[in-house]
Amino acid sequence: MTPENIQAFLTNRFGTALKIPEVDSYQVDTPDYRLLIILSAQRSWIRMLVPIAPAAEAMTFVEEFLSANFDATLETRYAIHQGVLWGVWQHSVAGLTTEDFNTAIDRSIDLKRVGIDRAFQDFATKQVKAIVAIAKQRGDTLAQTMQTLDRFYSEGILGDLGATEDIRKEMMSAWQAQLERLWSEE
Repeated sequence: MTPENIQAFLTNRFGTALKIPEVDSYQVDTPDYRLLIILSAQRSWIRMLVPIAPAAEAMTFVEEFLSANFDATLETRYAIHQGVLWGVWQHSVAGLTTEDFNTAIDRSIDLKRVGIDRAFQDFATKQVKAIVAIAKQRGDTLAQTMQTLDRFYSEGILGDLGATEDIRKEMMSAWQAQLERLWSEE
């Protein structure tokens, strides 16, 4: 693709949502996401950015984001800059195809849609696996582990002491489902 092809492609894909705030700089604003697309000064590289969340919200899950960069995000990456967690993609303009660019846009938008939920789920799964491993090391059964967690909730070690009985039952149900799912894996 050439820089001119890039602008035509973006105009075709996004129509009036596409803004051109500066030469070789494009912005797509929708209710669901904002894409920033920037050509390098030499017009030889293109970078696409999508803000995902404030960095402060993401810092707990840095390990999960870095693991996702290694395993799951393919050509897109997570990055933190100026207090924001970003989805980032960059590519040489000379080797860029329409298909690759279209796919990169879709994947960048997907990073935004997923937000920090995937990282939270990975983090939570890791924590539940640790609980299972410790329980098994102690020789506890699944039922004993659930009793311990229930006691932790009733004593305020886990959860909110002010939670209603319905919320507590919901939480314990979620714990039960996660422990049952992961008990045989550990």
